[in-house]
Amino acid sequence: MPRRLSTRLARLRQTAVNTILADVRAVETTDAPVISLMRGEPDFRTPAHIVEAASRALADGRTSYPDNRGELRLRAAIAAKLERDNHVVYDPHTEVLVTPGATFGIHAALTALLSDGDEVLVPDPIYDAYYSPVLLAGGRVRTVRASIEAGRFALSPAAIEAAITPASRVLLLNTPWNPVGTVLSRGEIEAIAEVVLRHDLTLISDEIYEAIVYDGHCHLSPPSLSPELRDRTVLVNSLSKTYAMTGWRVGYCAAPADLTSAMFLVLQQSSRGPATFVQDAAAVALSAPQECVRSMREEYAKRRGQVAEALADVDNVRVPLPEGGFFAMVDVRDTGQSSDAVRRHLLRRHGVVVAHGSAYGESGEGTLRVSFAAGSETLTAGLARLRAGLSAL
Repeated sequence: MPRRLSTRLARLRQTAVNTILADVRAVETTDAPVISLMRGEPDFRTPAHIVEAASRALADGRTSYPDNRGELRLRAAIAAKLERDNHVVYDPHTEVLVTPGATFGIHAALTALLSDGDEVLVPDPIYDAYYSPVLLAGGRVRTVRASIEAGRFALSPAAIEAAITPASRVLLLNTPWNPVGTVLSRGEIEAIAEVVLRHDLTLISDEIYEAIVYDGHCHLSPPSLSPELRDRTVLVNSLSKTYAMTGWRVGYCAAPADLTSAMFLVLQQSSRGPATFVQDAAAVALSAPQECVRSMREEYAKRRGQVAEALADVDNVRVPLPEGGFFAMVDVRDTGQSSDAVRRHLLRRHGVVVAHGSAYGESGEGTLRVSFAAGSETLTAGLARLRAGLSAL
């Protein structure tokens, strides 16, 4: 007799990465080696001083339950970091919440903000793992189509306005923007902020790629623009990308006290938060000199150039340089084939894994998300296969 499962499962869909990994496993059963240029997984080791801080905390017996809101030492380090780097002040006692990664922070924010049927405005294309938390929180996704202008994806206030309905409650923004690499400028954020305030929306600002920017582009945290916008913003971040700490599972939210309290109510139902010794190490990561961050950013910039150089003269292919993050959206529209068809061709005929742009929304069709989070031989060999595969189309 079939097992009866929750009807909520019907609202969910596999993420693009897991769908593609199923295809990869099918190819790997033929013993054909594949190279992945798909995952957002930095290949750097976590900097030594952070690892040493965790070891010291373990040796000191920091293995008991943490403060469920987050250890005060870490919350204070987060508040200091936000004031130092993002020019916005939060009270570590009442306005900062430590979470097991940014994904959980987004989940907590959405659950705290949404009632059944409320809409969340989501740029298209966007990181696809945003969709299911909206649906699980009882909300509905309403996409805002981006446009490609001067070789970069842009999100216009007019497009946001056109998508708003009486049920719209939240705008979810990601800058630097995964997957497209756009770093929203001050002018762009100010124009979006005007729409948020005029329509009484709450802004969830995912800033996980903030430290990875190029060519003079600067990350700007929306709540730093005005007290009014700060009052309507949940800032979400994590240490995963900035410090190569993906497996440590430590992130945070910053928001006005009443909203932070609501998110804490959500968090305490399912999590005790990151391990105490992990939080001690995270506090060191945020407080110590940031030379390791600069070094990783410089290496990512070199890899970005390597992607552009490898594909520069491939017919019917263009590589707009990302302004931030470690993904390049390779434009294959002129090949006349769908992005998913090109992605499958590259995997099955050339053994290289990339993500199809349409997995992130209709506006991503005709592009491929190519990761340069990993470098060295992986990137060199992967780009050689990618070049050969695209040339053969």
